[in-house]
Amino acid sequence: MKQTVSLRIGEHDLIIETGHMAKQANGSVFAHYAGTAVLATACCSNKPVEGLDFVPLQVEYNEKYYAAGKIPGGFLKREGRLKDKEVLVCRLIDRPLRPLFQKSFQREIQVVPTVLSADQVNPPDVIAMVAASAAVTISDIPFNGPVGAVRVARVNGEFVVNPSFAQIESGELDIIVSGSEQGITMVEGGAGQVSEEVLLEAIEFARKPIMDLCQIQNELRQLVGKEKLPLVEKTEFLEKEDEIRAYLYPKLEEACFVLGKFERYAAIKQVVTEAREHFGEAVPEEHNKMFSGLADTIEKEIVRKSIIENKKRTDHRGPEDIRNITCELDILDRTHGSALFTRGETQALAITTLGTVYDAQIMDDIEGDRRDSFMLHYNFPPFSVGETGRMGTGRREIGHGHLAHRALLNVVPSQEAFPYTLRLVSEVLESNGSSSMATVCGGSLSLMNAGVPIKAPVAGIAMGLIQEGDNIVVLSDILGEEDHLGDMDFKVAGTEKGITAFQMDIKVENVSADIMKTALEQARRGRLHILEKMKEAIAVPRTTLSEYAPRIITFKIDPEKIGLMIGPGGKTIKSIQEKYDVKVNISDDGSVTIYCRDKQGAEEAKNSFTRLLEEPEVGKVYDGTVRRIVDFGAFIEFLPGKDGLCHISKMSPNRVNAVSDILEMNQEVQVRIIEIDKMGRVNLSLIYDDDSKSGEGKEGGNQDRPSR
Repeated sequence: MKQTVSLRIGEHDLIIETGHMAKQANGSVFAHYAGTAVLATACCSNKPVEGLDFVPLQVEYNEKYYAAGKIPGGFLKREGRLKDKEVLVCRLIDRPLRPLFQKSFQREIQVVPTVLSADQVNPPDVIAMVAASAAVTISDIPFNGPVGAVRVARVNGEFVVNPSFAQIESGELDIIVSGSEQGITMVEGGAGQVSEEVLLEAIEFARKPIMDLCQIQNELRQLVGKEKLPLVEKTEFLEKEDEIRAYLYPKLEEACFVLGKFERYAAIKQVVTEAREHFGEAVPEEHNKMFSGLADTIEKEIVRKSIIENKKRTDHRGPEDIRNITCELDILDRTHGSALFTRGETQALAITTLGTVYDAQIMDDIEGDRRDSFMLHYNFPPFSVGETGRMGTGRREIGHGHLAHRALLNVVPSQEAFPYTLRLVSEVLESNGSSSMATVCGGSLSLMNAGVPIKAPVAGIAMGLIQEGDNIVVLSDILGEEDHLGDMDFKVAGTEKGITAFQMDIKVENVSADIMKTALEQARRGRLHILEKMKEAIAVPRTTLSEYAPRIITFKIDPEKIGLMIGPGGKTIKSIQEKYDVKVNISDDGSVTIYCRDKQGAEEAKNSFTRLLEEPEVGKVYDGTVRRIVDFGAFIEFLPGKDGLCHISKMSPNRVNAVSDILEMNQEVQVRIIEIDKMGRVNLSLIYDDDSKSGEGKEGGNQDRPSR
């Protein structure tokens, strides 16, 4: 039996219905908002998987091309592997849902939101987030939800909830906010250098619709919700747990504060190994996981207690201290721009490559085809953390790269101002805390090193939180272990003026507005500190490009002369492209862009076009080429596609018996326009050097020769 709930959000009603489609799933809902619709299903495995100590959640958001009335491009006319955009939405859905499942459920969980209809006006991602939560909420899968999610934009100084694509494009802020009934749990988005106050206002603006979304999901659960499946009860316990704890605690208390990531990890491992050997048969092999789990718990208690009570972190820093920063430029000789950014034990090598409009990324998705002229690719090889593993691009790489891309996108110049395609690659060489923010810093340095006129340098910082009751400590520039052991991970990137990108994940039930305000202000101070360090290496973009970078020249012409530039059947433009090894793009509005590997070729091609469009001027001297010889004179091409007649009487101050005595075919000469008649016909005269009068004519004559 179909059941429906609805809620007015922004300009439309969000309608969630169940009992009509995909009824064999543990939970399924069909959510539609105006012309955009998503079917979300939630399923779990039939049996628990013994020994699982994590939540085996898969989120598989996918967009069907038929949703927008399109057929997929490429050779295979069907949807293939997930596109980057789909991966990013998978992460948006996963992050607020995952903490609300319980490890003791021990079953594989799969959530599949599918976009079935896309009106190309209203984004489907936030609809999919709500639908995914609703599907799990009404299912028999234990879940501490529901979760609500909305997008907030700031357009003309006003906040808009669930804006259209057009409103997002014209706004200065675009964030997605997710939360439970307890409060906000996730924020992600970008902005055009907005202040911390504006961001906080946007998050607060999202609270009410999120609570309303949670409420209608609970209403749907009351109507059709299934009885939840049981959790797996713990039947085995670690013997001598108190004795083991008493043995481990003081030793770990010392090991947790050994300086250096690998030295610290080795010291902790040594303590755990010694404890394992010390208790021997009291801890059978099948209890190894529980033993390691107890050690992890003790480590977490020690680190958190030290931060709360002593404001001392594992690397001996205070809460606001930022690790040592070094910035190096011109690391690579043949690249167009390069920078090495190192912060503590995190290091990113950023490389900028300049290309032409033909190098832009073609994006084919249900929102419409487009070209991206700024790409950022983030690589996180296993050696960056001292491990072996599979090389490749996973969801983590896509997500971190997107965050860094968003942070820099708002300062990258427009195509009109800087008509290059930009590819920025971040190679993470070392990692111990926020390699994505190191990518932002290194990327900003690399762009300036390449001569890209960015609006302002951008820096990023990762913040953390330790909260024990009323005791709260906000941490700047967190380590990997502080991310793992802490209560919040949020990353802030921006310029001196304001924020350009933001991502926050909260691991506790709720973080108050006051805590977020404190954290944002502390992040601002940290960001400014990092920017000052970056300025010591390079303060403004270089004014010249690398000698290895392509050259692009742009200029405008009268649109009515486009045909003249192209020529019959494209003959003119093709000949210039071949002669100077350039590519030329002409827009309908008369914008001409010339692409060449070197500056000289681009300039020569431009000069050819300029001469082609130049209007003849009486009295002006031109370099010409003899194209045709007749009895009474010669026709000389003085501009591309334009020629004039030089009468035999205008070839020399002396008598000329035959044109061939003076000129020959394809000879290059200098001519002056002496007349343009009413019919537009051009009459020319040859230019002579003063000392040429004594020269001998052709075939032994005494006629003057024209100057070359």
